[in-house]
Amino acid sequence: MSLLTLDPIETARFRAYGPRHINEIAQRYGLPDDVREAVRLISMVLPFRVNEYVLSELIDWRRIPEDPVFQLVFPQRGMLADDDLRRLAAADAAGDRAGLKAEVQRIRETLNPHPSGQRELNVPTDDGAALPGMQHKYRETVLYFPGQGQTCHTYCTYCFRWAQFVGDADLRFAAPGPEQLVSYLRRHPEVSDVLVTGGDPMVMSTERLRSHLEPLLAIDTVRTIRIGTKSVAYWPHRFVTDKDADDVLRLYEEVVASGRNLAVMAHFSHPRELATGPARQAVARIRTTGALVYCQAPIIAHVNDDPDVWSELWRAELAAGAVPYYMFVERDTGPHGYFKVPLARSQEIFREAYQRLPGLARTVRGPVMSATPGKVAVDGVEETSEGRFFQLRFLQARDPSLVGRPFRARFSSSASWLDDLELDPATDADLTAAVRRHP
Repeated sequence: MSLLTLDPIETARFRAYGPRHINEIAQRYGLPDDVREAVRLISMVLPFRVNEYVLSELIDWRRIPEDPVFQLVFPQRGMLADDDLRRLAAADAAGDRAGLKAEVQRIRETLNPHPSGQRELNVPTDDGAALPGMQHKYRETVLYFPGQGQTCHTYCTYCFRWAQFVGDADLRFAAPGPEQLVSYLRRHPEVSDVLVTGGDPMVMSTERLRSHLEPLLAIDTVRTIRIGTKSVAYWPHRFVTDKDADDVLRLYEEVVASGRNLAVMAHFSHPRELATGPARQAVARIRTTGALVYCQAPIIAHVNDDPDVWSELWRAELAAGAVPYYMFVERDTGPHGYFKVPLARSQEIFREAYQRLPGLARTVRGPVMSATPGKVAVDGVEETSEGRFFQLRFLQARDPSLVGRPFRARFSSSASWLDDLELDPATDADLTAAVRRHP
């Protein structure tokens, strides 16, 4: 065992804050009353959780409310429709608990809680019964949601899995244990990758995480284990000073020693998240185990819709020894209207930032829509005698025969999702059917 030894970082104790702490946070940091009230009301509908590290190390309280990390973790006015917010405030002011609960439920149902066919199309079955806490969208990859990992150290306001965190069991993906996953993998040898996701698996203790990872090592056909996590950004102490930080790194080493690839899919939405000593040390310690660190995030209005931000972020990831991987397009769920960036602008931002990168950082792909039929990259805009077109390409697909297939759609300055686009009439019929089969 040879864990990296760097300058020691002071041990920190994790403390989370939720809706009942809003007044405490407001008083501590001087939040204006209107901002505090907006956070309080919107957090009745959308999940809100933040921790001491994010509050004290990542947010620039001199720039409230425009600060990008504040926008990233605190609900904002504009995330709900004005009429919805008024109705919510009225029910709350009247003390009508039943009416307030009904309003919250009504609003959530309008926010497309499970986009891209996650429940209808992705959940595998065994003898006709749905397998809880699993998704199998792409041939080679299964997503696994361990029930004990369905929370996060801090919630992102843009999160496309917000429905995991609002307390409605009917909306959650959660597996009680790995037994059904292991059985499913034995019956599906085409699956080579398992993505352990949530929530955030790294909220679990090492002992609990081990109970979910070790059974996978008995499946020879599983060659890559991925762990989707925001912990390196929001609680890097998980890998540095937590009481079982060394234990989790030993577990990572064991997975790598088994001959598997272990990929930590780290989510960095803004360069500030990687600028602290604990975050850089967390990445360094993870890398000593032989695990790979891949970095991804969506392009988000109010947070990172700027080529300077993305260029700085990707360079910082490369400097830390991580791999810039994906710039995603914000999915059509939750407060999508607040965070969406038109595809035309997203593509411009990506291209401008990409042009500034050294070659080793040009591993990043984007902007990419993780849509119902698959992952669709917007490769550029083509000028033709017939007009302007988006150049699109499947990077991944439900139908493997579509992977790598280029196609075109009419240019639109306002479209922000695949369903907003008009496909080129010359597009192959089978590809058109795949794109349009599940609107």
